[in-house]
Amino acid sequence: MNAEELQINVEKALDEIRPFLESDGGNISLISIDDNIVKVKLEGACVGCNVNQMTLKNGVEATIKKHAPQIQEVIDVS
Repeated sequence: MNAEELQINVEKALDEIRPFLESDGGNISLISIDDNIVKVKLEGACVGCNVNQMTLKNGVEATIKKHAPQIQEVIDVS
């Protein structure tokens, strides 16, 4: 998978999870993909949420890995 395909697949994954975040007043943006590490920015209510790291790992990272298995980790840079 080339870099463009990888970005498309990561965006598809974010589009899949975004409605769940938005329903709680949050959102997420893709910042970059470097060396199979995805950097995202949690926004809105997600920033101060006490379960945002669990959401990041169990929701966002899992969904991204489903679409792009070569991704090793998802990091929040908020």
